[in-house]
Amino acid sequence: MTVALVTGASRGLGAVIARRLASDGLAVAVNYRSEAAGARQVVDDVRAAGGAAEAFAADVTDEDDVNDLVARVADRLGPVEVLVVNATGPQPSIPIEELTWQSHLDQLTFFVKSPTLLVRAVLPGMKERRAGRVVQIGSDIVDRRLPGMSAYIAAKGAQHAMTQAWARELGPYGITVNVVAPGWIPVERHAGLDERGYLAEVPLGRMGTPGDVAAAVSYLASGAGAFVTGQRITVNGGHT
Repeated sequence: MTVALVTGASRGLGAVIARRLASDGLAVAVNYRSEAAGARQVVDDVRAAGGAAEAFAADVTDEDDVNDLVARVADRLGPVEVLVVNATGPQPSIPIEELTWQSHLDQLTFFVKSPTLLVRAVLPGMKERRAGRVVQIGSDIVDRRLPGMSAYIAAKGAQHAMTQAWARELGPYGITVNVVAPGWIPVERHAGLDERGYLAEVPLGRMGTPGDVAAAVSYLASGAGAFVTGQRITVNGGHT
């Protein structure tokens, strides 16, 4: 059974992606940092539907934690063949007058450091098998360029560029590297926010769902996506 590791999978997009990959027949490692109850619920949901999943606590911005995480997944489920880099952190709006280097580092930690640590950790096994899938969860904010979000935009832009560079570097080993870039996809943390202004600018006339994002990840992780690499699939109903 193919093993997928989904980071930040105890809630939000990660939880839905984990459930979708499990429904596709993959054994899913549900990573979380602090939301243990949420991760257990995802695992319970997968198992109740007849799938295979286990929860794994780890801080994916810490090198030792990442190496230990990948080793534990390999020991309990098997080597990671599909890596979904989804974990994220706070994304505050910061006017340039208040922008600091630490503001940039906070974003780069999640979207440059963490993906680097994760890919390095799973790479030996993928190279040995000459096969693997890396799917990063990006953002269409790189195109929207919202004021006050420059640190987040810079980090997401770097993540997208890394995806393309890694695709060229790892292609000879049979490893694909892509990014799925959602628009605003409401999840639990967006409860109570007014969607009407954003919705008015979406050509398809509806808000996206976590399932829309999970479907794109599922495609890239499947046999149907085997010849797709170095690409960004934007899931935002045509908003950009």
